Amino acid sequence: MKTKNNIILTNTQINHKIRRIALQILESNIYESKIILAGISKNGFFIAKKLKQAISDYSDVKIILCEVFINKKELLNKVTVSINIEEYTNESVILIDDVLHSGATLIYGVKHFLNVPLKQLKTAVLINRNHKKFPIKADFKGLSLSTSINEHVEIVFNNNTAQAVLI
Repeated sequence: MKTKNNIILTNTQINHKIRRIALQILESNIYESKIILAGISKNGFFIAKKLKQAISDYSDVKIILCEVFINKKELLNKVTVSINIEEYTNESVILIDDVLHSGATLIYGVKHFLNVPLKQLKTAVLINRNHKKFPIKADFKGLSLSTSINEHVEIVFNNNTAQAVLI
């Protein structure tokens, strides 16, 4: 028997969470003239783009988008980014992913950015699942969700809409 996916967040709810995270990012960067939004490839980068739009609705701060490429199956492989190192050196960086599960993807992403001096490095996730295996936390999160280890949370993007489902 196939089980039905449970919708955790609708598109409207996701947009509300992104707006709230955008305001929190602005509050923690009140004196910055530039913020780097570094989204982990695919879903994290999609959220970074939505955060950039939301931040621009409230502020004229310069937002640089950066896509972070991490091989989630081979985390020890080299992490690469879509912008030059000079663009984020001595800047405020927000590392963004869709779901924080074990923390592995975020911690290896953080490790990459720690190779250069930064003003600050913070993390943001849409959903925090509370199953961390690594000492990493989400500084900004849309939703904290306690799930069983056997359940899977997926953010499904379809054109310009999204929903979070529990599988």
